[in-house]
Amino acid sequence: MTIIEIVFWLLLVDSFVANVIAWTELRKYFNSFKLFRRFFPITRGWVGWYFVLVLLIGYAVYLN
Repeated sequence: MTIIEIVFWLLLVDSFVANVIAWTELRKYFNSFKLFRRFFPITRGWVGWYFVLVLLIGYAVYLN
């Protein structure tokens, strides 16, 4: 496994967790990180695009 593949898998896990938080509206996240949430809002549209972009990166990585 190369470093690029490791980075891809880390991004994939991160985007999956972000999607779970955005789509299930975990109250623990929304109540615990109020200052962080102000500067980095988790919205369904942005995390959806994040997931799509990570999948495109993965496609490009494993295409070679």
